[in-house]
Amino acid sequence: MIPTQRQGMATKARQTSIRQYALGLLLAGLLVPSCAQAEGFFTYDHGLVQTSLWTTHYSTNENDDEEYNDQQNLIGVEVHNPERWFTGAAWLKNSFDQPIWYFYAGREFPLWQPSEDVEVRAKLTAGGLRGYDGDKKDKISYNSLGIAPAILPTIGARWGRFEADVLLFGTAGAMFNAGVRF
Repeated sequence: MIPTQRQGMATKARQTSIRQYALGLLLAGLLVPSCAQAEGFFTYDHGLVQTSLWTTHYSTNENDDEEYNDQQNLIGVEVHNPERWFTGAAWLKNSFDQPIWYFYAGREFPLWQPSEDVEVRAKLTAGGLRGYDGDKKDKISYNSLGIAPAILPTIGARWGRFEADVLLFGTAGAMFNAGVRF
């Protein structure tokens, strides 16, 4: 393949990734107002838009010479109800610099609340990861259908409308995320 063909393929891949990202944000934008009108379990309390600020990978194998991406560029949207249940979607770059989606549901668990505007809490999410492809397809367990199950715990804090979390992704690493409620 000549260089211009490769550049064209890379440009198409970026355009596809941008379209997928835009579609996810559009779907999340449509979901929030519809949840605000529902009652019961689907009662809208607040939304959260978040991004990743820092990521680290830790290796459990001394012979591991894999180069990991520590710039996840995460953009995530969550919709929460008053009972602390939530659902969300996040787009990010995985450890191998591949664009992936994480669609999930979860629950918050309050740990300490010294005032109305300050809270320390844990979160647990469970969902599916889509996007580990090619020679990295087997780097995540149970990915035979292209969507792998994931359970991700976090611990974090809220100050008014601002939130920050440390997310542990298995034995691979940790990510620091921050966001704003709406």
